[in-house]
Amino acid sequence: MNGSGFLNLNRLLLAVAAFLLIVCQPAFAEKRVALVLGNSAYRNTAPLANPVNDASVMAATLKNAGFDTVDFRKDLPAVETRRALREFADLARDADIALVYYAGHGIEVDGANYLIPVDARLERDTDVYDEALSLDRILVAIEPARKLRLVILDACRDNPFAKTMKRTLATRAIGQGLAKVEPTSPNVLIAYSAKAGSTAADGDGKNSPFTIALSKFLPTPGLDVRRAFGYVRDDVLKTTNNRQEPFVYGSLGGEDVPLVPAPAKPAPTA
Repeated sequence: MNGSGFLNLNRLLLAVAAFLLIVCQPAFAEKRVALVLGNSAYRNTAPLANPVNDASVMAATLKNAGFDTVDFRKDLPAVETRRALREFADLARDADIALVYYAGHGIEVDGANYLIPVDARLERDTDVYDEALSLDRILVAIEPARKLRLVILDACRDNPFAKTMKRTLATRAIGQGLAKVEPTSPNVLIAYSAKAGSTAADGDGKNSPFTIALSKFLPTPGLDVRRAFGYVRDDVLKTTNNRQEPFVYGSLGGEDVPLVPAPAKPAPTA
């Protein structure tokens, strides 16, 4: 082969190598953001031992999983909780995955679910509308996320205000645990530490069985989030001797949606 032939061959090989380099580059990384809330230091009822510990574990788990932002807040009163949700909604605007984790007290009133800030008094049943935060408010904060909107509630404890709360209407229902939900928006999952209408254990140690299982399975690279919650369910059932069954409400499409992407495959050598 003459010199011009070698030159043309080299040009062809360089062009092929450049093409392979372009097409084999990994896709742009998804933006993942999380808000982690833990309420233990309740001012008007007995404090809880584990929620702040649980939230700390989840915050560390998500940071180690490579989330772009993990905003960890603890023992927030109502005003500061609303401010945190508003700020998180700004982060979720250009996110692919938005996650809110909450550990603390929750309550169901007339079929709607509310998260209880540490300064709530709840002297009567209607106070929940002013002093607590509805689950719908959480869903609004994560609504802009494109691929997955995930809410995790380790809040299915006994209602500590039930015995002292005055009823303004005898027909107003105050349930045990949290009420069943059916998300109306696509790509939304809401995970409860215990099935609707039942209560969850705080755990014998520093963390709840639910959060221990979450930290074990959710960050598995490449594992679809629905399957991860299936493993969480099995683990909690085993740990609690079938007394507590976590449950997930909502649906996703046919493609796998891992919370942590699988490791990128190495590009083929040109």
